[in-house]
Amino acid sequence: MEITYQEFDLKLKSTFKTAHSQRDVQKTIIVSLRQDGHTGYGEVTVNTYFGITYAALVADLKRAAEELAGYRLSAPEDLHHHIANNIAIGSFPLCAIDEAAYDWYGKKHGVTTREYIGHTNQPVPMTDYTIGIAPVEEMVAKMAAMPWPLYKIKLGTKNDIEIIRALRQQTEAVFRVDANCGWTADETIANATELQQLGVEFIEQPLDPDDWQGMKKVYKNSVLPVIADEACLVEGDVDKCAGYFHGINIKLTKCGGITPARRMIDRARTLGMQVMAGCMTESSVGISAVTQLAPLLDHLDADGTLLITNDPATGVTFDNGRIIYPAKPGNGVALGLGPA
Repeated sequence: MEITYQEFDLKLKSTFKTAHSQRDVQKTIIVSLRQDGHTGYGEVTVNTYFGITYAALVADLKRAAEELAGYRLSAPEDLHHHIANNIAIGSFPLCAIDEAAYDWYGKKHGVTTREYIGHTNQPVPMTDYTIGIAPVEEMVAKMAAMPWPLYKIKLGTKNDIEIIRALRQQTEAVFRVDANCGWTADETIANATELQQLGVEFIEQPLDPDDWQGMKKVYKNSVLPVIADEACLVEGDVDKCAGYFHGINIKLTKCGGITPARRMIDRARTLGMQVMAGCMTESSVGISAVTQLAPLLDHLDADGTLLITNDPATGVTFDNGRIIYPAKPGNGVALGLGPA
C-alpha cells in the first residue's frame, strides 16, 4: 500500500468569520492511497483553533506512509484499527487515510461507500449553507447570492437577535444558528425563545465546551434543541453529551474518519440523541466522504465546497440543498489533475 499527499490552498469566495476565527484561504492536504491498481482519496485541513499545523500533519502522514508501506489493505475498518493501535498519529491525518481507504475499497469492489456501510434506502437530509459573521448588509448579500432552503447562521456577537431578525426579512428558509461557544447559559435560554419565533430549528454549541454546568441548565430550559460541536470531538464524548445536549455534530477530521463516526452515530442513537454531521472548509474529497453518511443522519452541514472558488477535485454536488451523488464507486471522488 502506498500513501502520498498533495497540498492545496482553497480560496474562499468571501472572508469567512466565526466567533473565534476568520480566514480567506484554507490550507488542505489531499491524501492518495494506492494498492492493486486503484487509488482512494481522503482529505485533512489545517486548523488553527485546534492547533493542527501543516508541519504536524505532514510529519504524521510521512510516519504513516513509512509504517504502512508493507501493509495489505482489505477492509477500511481493519486499517483504522491497525493505525489507531500501532501508529502514533493524530485524528486529523487518520481521518484522511480512513476516508481514502473507504474510497479505495469502493473502487476496488465496485460499490459506493453508502452501499458498503448500508442504510442506502433511508431518507437523505439536505445540507445547509453557512453564512459567516459579517455586517448585516453583507450577510444579506450572501444570502441573496445563494438562495437556499436551509441556512446555518454563524453568531456570537452582541447583536445576534437583531441579525436573525434582519435575515428573516429576506427569506422564509429554515435557519439553524451556531454560536461557536460565544454565549452564556442565560443568554442561550433567552435567545432560544426569540429565535424559535424567528424560525430557527436548533442552536449549535452555544457555550464553552468546558461549561457543563451551564449546559445542564440550557438543556433543561431551552425551548430549542441544542447540538454539541466543540464539546463532542471523539467517540468518548458522545456519552458525556447525553443529558447536556439534544444531539451531536460529528466532524470526520476531529473524530478520525468514517470508521469512528459510524460508531458515534450508533451510540448517539442508543442514547436517544439527534445526529448531525458537519464539515470543515474542504474540497470535494472531504465533502464527498462525509456525505456518504447522510442516510444515517438527521441533519447535515456539508457546504464546504460551496464556499470555495478553486476546488481541486470532483465529487458530490448540490442542487438547492439536495445531495447529487455521482455514478461512481467509493466516495465518488476524482482529482481534477488526473483520473481517479
